[in-house]
Amino acid sequence: MTGTVLLTGSLDHTGRWLAVHLAERGWDVTCVGLSRTEWNLEGYRNLSFRSADLTEQVEASEVVSTENPDAVVHWTARPSPERHAGMRVFENNVISVYNVLTAAGRAGARVAWASSESAFGFPLAGEPSLPEYLPLDEEHPLRPEDPYGTSKVVGEEIGAMVARRHGVPVASIRASWIQFPGEYDCLDARNDLATGAGNFWSYVDIRDVATATEDAITADFRGHQPFLISAEDNYLDRPIEDVLSEFFGEVPGSCQITGSDSALSTEKARSMLGWKPVYSWRDSEDEDVSIFAR
Repeated sequence: MTGTVLLTGSLDHTGRWLAVHLAERGWDVTCVGLSRTEWNLEGYRNLSFRSADLTEQVEASEVVSTENPDAVVHWTARPSPERHAGMRVFENNVISVYNVLTAAGRAGARVAWASSESAFGFPLAGEPSLPEYLPLDEEHPLRPEDPYGTSKVVGEEIGAMVARRHGVPVASIRASWIQFPGEYDCLDARNDLATGAGNFWSYVDIRDVATATEDAITADFRGHQPFLISAEDNYLDRPIEDVLSEFFGEVPGSCQITGSDSALSTEKARSMLGWKPVYSWRDSEDEDVSIFAR
């Protein structure tokens, strides 16, 4: 299944990978951002650009209604409360999700949007803490202490509201720490366990995020559904039980992980979307893959 997609966040590094993936898979993709000058994707077929401020409801509604897409992929967010004022992070993320998803619902478009593993509350918590069980899955309680993670929880509630109101499927993509071929920054953090303790040393390749996102706008499901998207292994190449004991001094009472497996379960995405991760740091850390060569 292909069709038309409206993609927000196409100026972001991740968003550009998503745009190219969808276009090369045969989708007609309209990218939305504030300024075309930074878009940098003119050489690709099936890609066009429209300028809009998605924190302005009229602009967001107009661009969605005018394009009338089969699907909307919302990937715009202000990520870090450590680099931006907390209220700015929360306000930008929540308002843009509300504006885009409600417009998508009125247009009858399927939706996939960038939630985050930060919704659980572990990555940006004041003090590192363990989950109630591992592997972590979509049923674990969400307890964020920061504006970014909280904005993702609110965004998921907006997604659920839109799904109920308009009867469209909404997928909240809770991607792990996104890595790029030849740019596996997570490997530079191996010597500092505290850097990755918030997501228990998990990661995911951008190409797996792209396939998961496409699967989310084509799979047959109803309502709002969150999906964890992660690689199959952790980036430390060590048994997770050993690392948990070293850093936290203990492991969760229920820990069903063996060897160097990821601490995040992707079972729901596998069963409901038919998706599975393909890429690992073992093969991808030195890959020379560029989507901007044209």
